[in-house]
Amino acid sequence: MLVLEYKVKGKKYQYQAIDEAIRTTQFIRNKAIRYWMDGSRESKINKIALNNYSTALRKEFKFVEELNSMACQVATERAWSAIDRFYKNCKSKKAGKKGFPRFQKDNRSVEYKTSGWSLHPTKRRITFTDKKGIGEVKLLGKWDIQTYPVKSIKRVRLVKKADGYYCQLAIDVEVKAETRIGHGEVGLDVGLEFFYSDSNGHHQENPRFLRKVEKAIKHAQRQIYKKEKGKNQRRIARLRYAKKHLRVSRQRNEHAKRLARCVCKANALVAYENLNVKGMVRNHCLAKSINDVAWTLFRRWLEYFAAKFGTTVVAVNPRMTSQKCSDCGAIVKKFLSTRTHECSCGCKLQRDVNAAINILNLARQARDGQSRSNATGVGTSTLLGASLVEQVVT
Repeated sequence: MLVLEYKVKGKKYQYQAIDEAIRTTQFIRNKAIRYWMDGSRESKINKIALNNYSTALRKEFKFVEELNSMACQVATERAWSAIDRFYKNCKSKKAGKKGFPRFQKDNRSVEYKTSGWSLHPTKRRITFTDKKGIGEVKLLGKWDIQTYPVKSIKRVRLVKKADGYYCQLAIDVEVKAETRIGHGEVGLDVGLEFFYSDSNGHHQENPRFLRKVEKAIKHAQRQIYKKEKGKNQRRIARLRYAKKHLRVSRQRNEHAKRLARCVCKANALVAYENLNVKGMVRNHCLAKSINDVAWTLFRRWLEYFAAKFGTTVVAVNPRMTSQKCSDCGAIVKKFLSTRTHECSCGCKLQRDVNAAINILNLARQARDGQSRSNATGVGTSTLLGASLVEQVVT
């Protein structure tokens, strides 16, 4: 599945119509969640029942009827996705909270399937044909959609971001595999001092995107509370603050994508730590730094590019990888502040490099034991001046 994202250019009333469609999607999803909560005690509500409920909402509310019928179904599918995830967590006896479905307050997208829109013959404009009044808008972007037939477009999503509105087109095409330039094997140890250290001794610098602009972000946040509630100046201050965070998010995404592509393109085996990032951010002293380095995002891109280049990726248990000697296997206890590994066998390495070698050794053992983890990914593409967009259509 390939996703092309274009900037939407329209008039003020069209942006207002997009906002109305987004609010309607949120309304349908929340009503579906309430319908499930009220009816689950009497009879089991499934996905089909929620789709039928969207039809009942169209008859009851005029503003819901104005939205395309398939877009209404997508809204109930979003509700069912949250419900199904909750059921699976309960069935698998997941530790901690099970993710009970919540009512949404900040929905920012509306999604159409194969109806409710039509592309202009030039494929540089798109018209939304439901009764919300969006009409025809321009598509600004670098990518050439003319090479794909209209029938291959399975989803069209309008997304509201801090810097404007975007249109995402999900195209059903086969993603072609690419050839690797190398057949090496590497282990990666992620950290806060360096973004990652590999088993070859290379250290990738941690960019610290949030830390670099933290002062400007805090200043922008203070400006919000200096403006009077309900006034236009407060809205402008909030938008300025949101744009700064959006820029940081895009920088993290592009950085993780670039590094993951380079690693998978040059190696046949990539080993990394299977970290519990959700549990690690509970440490309030390190939570901001852990979120800033974006380990989970990097892992996601590794798995995507592994499928594209035919690379084997293995997630190993990181337990004792920093304490164990990569040469003789002895346990050398050390504090977190100790950055050099020194063993009685004569092995002296930087702490993270030693851990990366141990991670690679564990991955080789898992591979030889026929316990492989070949990742699969989704097709993506980048825009001029925008970050890469990832879309998973199941």
